[in-house]
Amino acid sequence: MSSRFAFSPVPEGPHQRYNPLTGGWVLCSPQRATRPWQGQEDPPDTEPKLTYDPTCYLCPDNPRKSPAGISVQNPAYTSTFVFDNDFPAVLPQRPTESSETQTEASSTIIKATPVHGTCKVICYSPRHDVSMAEMPVSEILRIVETWCDIMMELSRDTRLRYVQIFENKGPMMGCSNPHPHGQVWALDKVPQEPAQELARLRGYSVQQGGETTLASRPPCLLCDYIHAELSATHSQRVRVVSENTSFACVVPYWALWPFETLVVTKSHVTRLQDLTPSQRYDLADILHSLTCRYDNLFRCEFPYSMGIHQAPCQSGPDNDYAHLHLHFYPPLLRNASIRKFLVGFEMLGQPQRDITAEEAASRLRACSEIHYKRASA
Repeated sequence: MSSRFAFSPVPEGPHQRYNPLTGGWVLCSPQRATRPWQGQEDPPDTEPKLTYDPTCYLCPDNPRKSPAGISVQNPAYTSTFVFDNDFPAVLPQRPTESSETQTEASSTIIKATPVHGTCKVICYSPRHDVSMAEMPVSEILRIVETWCDIMMELSRDTRLRYVQIFENKGPMMGCSNPHPHGQVWALDKVPQEPAQELARLRGYSVQQGGETTLASRPPCLLCDYIHAELSATHSQRVRVVSENTSFACVVPYWALWPFETLVVTKSHVTRLQDLTPSQRYDLADILHSLTCRYDNLFRCEFPYSMGIHQAPCQSGPDNDYAHLHLHFYPPLLRNASIRKFLVGFEMLGQPQRDITAEEAASRLRACSEIHYKRASA
């Protein structure tokens, strides 16, 4: 186990765990896992989906609506399909600053600054009725290759600083269209969450600078963390869900969401486009493994928000400290109908969870990598 990243014994009762990527703490309350539940339940949608939906804005050959009400026709695509978001969160051109905005920007309290960028949508498949969990690895590999192509394309725009790739799966996560798809928001600024992580990664590396593991790079928090998880004896690999040659999937020690996971490269890779062909395949493979286990856990289309964190797309002092990884934040708590809400103490005090990371990983490990729909068939 890495000498720089060791685990303390986990207390049996209430305790808090440190998140080195944010500098915050998570309160763990395992004794609450069996408390009576009379709160909101959201029955999952069990209606079978159509392979093609003529009313879907994202299916092949269907029209989409623009803000001006003009229809745009989708091509008859047969693989992944990428287009500029018709309702983008940021625009390519900087807005003109009014005198009022300039006045506010000069305040020490009330501040505003313009943001520009571009937003894209990635349709994962022409089929309306499949998610990543039900796709073969070969089709998920096309998604991974698309991510890499988009990264290389957007990195050539010197105005852009960061490319955030993410997916919201399921209506519980606010997904506005059930067709399998993800999004790309590229901004001229590094967003708050990855910026905070980059600062923590850099701080760890500087702090550990006297103990360089490889002459070609400084010490890395995530390299040390994943090495510690994977180097443990078999009985102590309690947070590892799955792994292959290039990637590991763990329920992080500091997880907040009940079945939160972290997918991390085993070697130090900073950006998607730097992955070798075999690493790209392994990323597709571990995404298939994880998303299939998610669906099998409660035999439903398991909702989540997924995001990729990596180095900024332009060269900078923090790029070498970045470590490519994917966050999965799923809200389901006890079954397909009960979800975790971040309210009350979580909003006003600090993050809190009932199911320990070790229990969550154990339950995910026990799930098959054969999707329950295929197993039933």
